[in-house]
Amino acid sequence: MGSDRSLEHDRIADRVTISYPGDLSDWGRFQVEKPSFRAFLRKTRDVAEPGETWEEFVGVGCCGNTLDVPLRVEATVGGSRIGPETDIEYTVREACGLEGSWRVQSAGGPRRA
Repeated sequence: MGSDRSLEHDRIADRVTISYPGDLSDWGRFQVEKPSFRAFLRKTRDVAEPGETWEEFVGVGCCGNTLDVPLRVEATVGGSRIGPETDIEYTVREACGLEGSWRVQSAGGPRRA
């Protein structure tokens, strides 16, 4: 006989809440909130466990810089498995020093050794 947690692990989630850092740029937010990115997560992630962090590549900006975003699973409803009908919603968490704007490519951006 399995525990309630193991049963939940086998069920498809109705909803998964994922957070991104508060310092994610407007462009980055636009990328992760697009229906196509939500579909990508549904296809590439099998299970969502609260507290788990996924480093996801969200694209190459107009200046050619890549942006990897730490997405954290905040909650699941109905189960832990991700399926084609799982609703993915976002919330914002504390900033983490993410450097993913046009400044990465500009003279005013971070210096590389």
